[in-house]
Amino acid sequence: MWVASVIQGLVFSDHTHGLKTRATVRRASGYEIRPVVTFAQRQKEPMIRYILAISVTLLGLASAVRAADDYKLGPDSERHEGVPEGKVTKHEWESKVFEGTWREYWVYVPAQYDGKTPACVMVFQDGHAYVDPKGQFRVPTVFDNLIQKGDMPVTIGIFINPGNRGEKPAKGPWGANNRSFEYDTLSDQYSRFLIDEILPEISKEYKLTDDPDGRAICGMSSGGICSFTVAWNRPDAFRKVLSQIGSFTDIRGGHNYPPMVRKSKGKAKPIRIFLQDGENDIDNQFGNWFLANQEMAAAFKFAGYDYKTEWGHGSHNGNHGGAILPESLKWLWRDYKKPAAK
Repeated sequence: MWVASVIQGLVFSDHTHGLKTRATVRRASGYEIRPVVTFAQRQKEPMIRYILAISVTLLGLASAVRAADDYKLGPDSERHEGVPEGKVTKHEWESKVFEGTWREYWVYVPAQYDGKTPACVMVFQDGHAYVDPKGQFRVPTVFDNLIQKGDMPVTIGIFINPGNRGEKPAKGPWGANNRSFEYDTLSDQYSRFLIDEILPEISKEYKLTDDPDGRAICGMSSGGICSFTVAWNRPDAFRKVLSQIGSFTDIRGGHNYPPMVRKSKGKAKPIRIFLQDGENDIDNQFGNWFLANQEMAAAFKFAGYDYKTEWGHGSHNGNHGGAILPESLKWLWRDYKKPAAK
């Protein structure tokens, strides 16, 4: 759209100088630009061609960016006959840790959960985006497939929206006004929210493991850094992190994480981290998201952490993260073994 605006502006500018140009755009095969110039205007034809050539280049660049972000979901993100489907229920919560906030959350219970054996747990921030059966991630479907194939353990998924103060619900799925405070802050407050409020509430109905290696946490953007913060502050409770396009930038101090991780060398925390990002991610006054994620990866390498990166060409959305979600989960859970019975 922005390239089209540039072309429209150029054509209009030429027209105001007494020139008449016309551009015809073909869909997939390319772009056909036809300048129409009167005999008296022949002397200006080279400049017109120069401007139009630049316009075509810009259109080509825009197409390349769109193509780079065009990730597709694979078979593990699709429903298959014979694969048992888990159950998803929706709930509401008023928090005391984040006093005055209200939120919605969803709970996924796999068909293989027997009510006797404690299930593993995976918590997703911005839960509405991950639980959506037609969204970019489709986690319940992915869980169904991977659990059935034995690529991950029987896991109960918890999909939590950020808190909102005032209206119930927030304006739109991304409209929660307490999101940045909850997600971008580096304190242990969100960890306490999960450990002291949400997990005990869900444990009233389902048996959840208390093994920290059996608990994972995931989020994108500010939800990505939030997920890391939970495990960083409470590795006794969560030890698996999936961060997608994580905001390790200076929104609320997230840019301090790389040196903090580096200083843990020799006493690395027992956490496993998967980082996903793309080279066309955000670059603004708070920082460059792709560079920030690479800084985190370099810090993990230096300090000796168990980590994996997946860099792509995408921008600040869930396309790439959703496409590789099954493989990300397989890597996180690759060697999980249930703790011996006590």
